[in-house]
Amino acid sequence: MVIGIDLGGMSAKAALLSGTKLEGKSRVETSAAVSAEQTALALSQLAVQTAEKAGKSMNDVQAIGIGSPGVVDSANGTVVSWTNFHWKNIALAALVEKYTGKRTFVLNDANAAALGEAKFGAGMEYSDSVLITLGTGIGSGIILGGKLFEGFRSAGAELGHTVICMNGEQCTCGRKGCFERYASASALIRLTREEMRVDRSSKMWRFAHSFDEADGRTAFLAAKEGDPAALKVLDEYIAYLGEGVLNIINTFRPQAIILGGGISAEGETLLEPLRRYVRPRLFVSEDYAPVALLCASLGNDAGLYGAAQYAFERL
Repeated sequence: MVIGIDLGGMSAKAALLSGTKLEGKSRVETSAAVSAEQTALALSQLAVQTAEKAGKSMNDVQAIGIGSPGVVDSANGTVVSWTNFHWKNIALAALVEKYTGKRTFVLNDANAAALGEAKFGAGMEYSDSVLITLGTGIGSGIILGGKLFEGFRSAGAELGHTVICMNGEQCTCGRKGCFERYASASALIRLTREEMRVDRSSKMWRFAHSFDEADGRTAFLAAKEGDPAALKVLDEYIAYLGEGVLNIINTFRPQAIILGGGISAEGETLLEPLRRYVRPRLFVSEDYAPVALLCASLGNDAGLYGAAQYAFERL
């Protein structure tokens, strides 16, 4: 039995993985205002609480896996950099081991989600898959030959920061034209609001009520009613998303691209036009090497599954 922890900026979730089941789900608040040591202690207490909630004790637990935001050196269990918490070279695995006495492993949270979907979710049928999470930015994780690919010192798989538009929109990473600037949920909201500003007669105004209320669902809702402005927004968004997906497919040729994040809740409304955009533009046709375009299936549990699986694989 292993415990998976999904560490976030406002809370951390944990669950005990027994076979293919998550048990004893628990949560604790987190804050940048407390020290890394205090956070590690809170995570350790969360692990104990999780085991007890599942009807077990820490004696039954073999290891702990933690999915953390930021740049993570998974070989050493160190959070090299996490901007939101101002963490630099925090030996998180060692800190949690000190309090729990259990072997602890740390990996990037997007990588954890990718591993979770690959082993327990939408990617179970495939040995090679790439998860793309469409949120405030774009997170990504790569599974090749059934194993997580992290790159040198776990610094790879940052697909959101590949450029799809030379000298394009300024990205927070310092480059311009990054994939996440055009295909994240934030990018879709920006496109939606820009079109709403241009077309005051658009049905998007009916669903958003005000400019500031426009979100990732607004264009999809209006498009279902045939609104030309909303359809224009989605056509542009799908093209940007499609170009990034094409780059990923042509680089790794996975058996599946899995889309996560809030926008993935649109399901086939998102996937079908994306398939229509991607398929005729592939360098190698799908007749030879098919690529499934899917939506993630584990929701907020993907990181829990993946963190626990990562620890299990390293025991």
